[in-house]
Amino acid sequence: MKALQSVYEAKARFSSLLNEVREKKCTIVICRHGVPVADLVPHQPARNPFRVRESLVGAKYLGDPTAPLEKDDWPEALR
Repeated sequence: MKALQSVYEAKARFSSLLNEVREKKCTIVICRHGVPVADLVPHQPARNPFRVRESLVGAKYLGDPTAPLEKDDWPEALR
């Protein structure tokens, strides 16, 4: 982790800081008046929480998901 002395320094060297973060996989702490205010970190792609189930590949939903429900379709407690 590397701390900068000022936001001004980070602004002046932004492009080289991006290269450093990408190449070295390090975190750079940007400070204002000696107080940390932001972290410049390597990008991490979001993990997909969904997985494809082979048994559902090609399945089609035949109903209309936007169709209104009948009164009896709602649980008693929510009517």
